[in-house]
Amino acid sequence: MGGMTASVSGGRRLAERVPAVVMDAELRNFTRLSEVHEPSRVLQLASAFFSLAAAAVKAQNGEVFYLQNDTLVAVYRSGTPAQCAGQAMAAAQALLRDFAPMGERWQSDFGLPAALAVGMHLGETLFGMAGPQGGEQYVAFGDAVTMAERLVHRARAGEIVLSAELVKALGPAATQLGAQALPPLELGRRPALPIFGIVLEDRLDFT
Repeated sequence: MGGMTASVSGGRRLAERVPAVVMDAELRNFTRLSEVHEPSRVLQLASAFFSLAAAAVKAQNGEVFYLQNDTLVAVYRSGTPAQCAGQAMAAAQALLRDFAPMGERWQSDFGLPAALAVGMHLGETLFGMAGPQGGEQYVAFGDAVTMAERLVHRARAGEIVLSAELVKALGPAATQLGAQALPPLELGRRPALPIFGIVLEDRLDFT
C-alpha cells in the first residue's frame, strides 16, 4: 500500500476513506539540468515549475499534496468520481500546455530540453493524521497513491497515462480526448492493470 505526506496543502485533517484521483506530474530531464547549474538557480527553476503546477491543480479544485524531488503529487476528491476525473484531466492538460513555453525557454537558455509526464489513478484513498508521536502529519494511503506513481513512470515525456478506473469515470470524454489502450501494467502476483494513454504521435527523444 502506498503512502504520501502533505507538505503544501492545508486541507482537511479528519480520518476518512474516500474515492480520489491521485495525479503525479513529473518534470523530465531536470536532474541533468540541476547538475550543471548553481544551487540557487536550480531551486529557482524548480520553484517556477511547482508554482505553475500548483496553479493548474488549484484552478480545477485539486489539492497540492506533496512534492517529491521533481514530481508534484495532487489529489482530487471534491465531487463525484466523474467530476474528480474531469477536474484532474483538465488540470493535466492545462499543465502540459502551460509548461511548454517554460520548457522552450529552458532549452533556449540552458541548452537542455525539459518536458512533463503525468500519471493518474482513481481509487479509494485513506486520508488522516499519522506519524511518530509529536510529529504526526497529514497523509494518504492506498493503491491510488502507488498506482499513480507507477503510471507516471510509464508515461513518456509530454504524455498522460491513465488507469482504466479513471478512463471509466471520464466516460465518453476519454475517447474524445484520444485515450488509447496501452500494454497493461504488470504488477507481479496481482492481475495486470489495464492502462490508457494520451500519447504523442512524435515522441520526444528523452523520457
